[in-house]
Amino acid sequence: MRPLSTRLRKLSPAALLLYSYLAVILAGALLLWLPWATVSGRIPFIDALFTAASAVCVTGLIVVDTGSYFSPAGQAVILVLIQAGGLGIMTITVALYRLIGRRVPLEQRMAVQDVFTHTPRRDIYDLIRSVVTFTVVVEAAGVVGLFVFFSRQFPPARALYLSVFHSVSAFCNAGFSLFSDSFMNYRTSPLLNGTICGLIILGGLGFPVIFELLSLFRKKRNGRFMLSVQAKTVLLTSAVLIVAGALMFLITETLVAKADPSSPATWLTALFQSVTARTAGFNTVDIASLGDATLALLIFLMFFGASPGSCGGGIKTTTLAVLSLNTLSRLRGKQRVDLFKRSIPPETVHKSISLFIISVALISLALYGLLFLQEMVPTGWRSDRPFLGYLFEVVSAFGTVGLSMGATPNLNTGAKILVIVLMLIGRLGIPAFSYLLVGAKPGDGPHHAEEKIMLG
Repeated sequence: MRPLSTRLRKLSPAALLLYSYLAVILAGALLLWLPWATVSGRIPFIDALFTAASAVCVTGLIVVDTGSYFSPAGQAVILVLIQAGGLGIMTITVALYRLIGRRVPLEQRMAVQDVFTHTPRRDIYDLIRSVVTFTVVVEAAGVVGLFVFFSRQFPPARALYLSVFHSVSAFCNAGFSLFSDSFMNYRTSPLLNGTICGLIILGGLGFPVIFELLSLFRKKRNGRFMLSVQAKTVLLTSAVLIVAGALMFLITETLVAKADPSSPATWLTALFQSVTARTAGFNTVDIASLGDATLALLIFLMFFGASPGSCGGGIKTTTLAVLSLNTLSRLRGKQRVDLFKRSIPPETVHKSISLFIISVALISLALYGLLFLQEMVPTGWRSDRPFLGYLFEVVSAFGTVGLSMGATPNLNTGAKILVIVLMLIGRLGIPAFSYLLVGAKPGDGPHHAEEKIMLG
């Protein structure tokens, strides 16, 4: 029988990532299953597994209340799982290899490169060092900002604990909170809302973009800062989604809930929900109380999510940009997609279209499966909009967001397993799972005669 190290070396980067996440999820579930991890001393294993998967996949969907159900030791396990999932298992592995002076296997370097870079690069270790350093610095800054706020209401030790937990959870776009109602009691605080939003945005931009921004001074040419098309696309699309999302949230809720649009709290709430819906999962309003139009807006934001190489999920901001520009180009009769005076390769355009179609199909199948499983074993969830609630749940899991209309705690065992699989797919990404299912197939095979078919 071949040794484990030999079999690991034969794994593709996608398979290595999948098995790494599965191993950490299982280990986390076993730890949360132990008596010392919960206040009552017991938790069903499926709930421990769901919580571990949600933490490692930085989703934030919960079946039990994190702050009251888990002991401080259990909460610490969840925090470690969030940090591991946010940074990426392979990132931590490579960093540990370098720390102990061992050579990093090629497969693991390739896995990290697939996650954090859009073009091959030799300085993978510099990238990892920058990722870890940036994470530590930003989370530490978040701790300081949150401590200033929480120290006004809690003893110093408790305030520090809350600050550390929520800073890590926000930067990793996890959405786990130690408060039962998330941040609903703090919706009027500019300090807390601003700090959490800042952490979410920085964690959702993607480490490739952050790496470029940190390297700006080395790329200065002719007095101008040179950013790649990838970075420009991410920054512009993210800004548009945040601003447009906040405006649409404010408009729909003002018309439905008759909220005062001149109130600073209303603007703050709209901005917070626009940012957090992208993949973070915190909330300052009761999601189930929002109007249908607002929920549709949040589903749209959750579906596209954050940016490539980030802590967030979804089909990514760059996919939205390429799809939009491709549609615009076709309407203008152009065959080429141009972006920032550069032409996007046809392969990238085709990939974005395929990613969109596969994601919609996956969400549709998952929704059907969830409805089927819940009808087979009813759990008594009361809602006047059950279909919308389950659709919201599925998109939230796929986008690793964590927002919920209240369906999560009432899922049966089969539905929980389905959501766990969906969270894992959302965290690793459709391309990685596609590779695992069909493998790499170079070339297009034989070329046949062309024949047109009617469309539209």
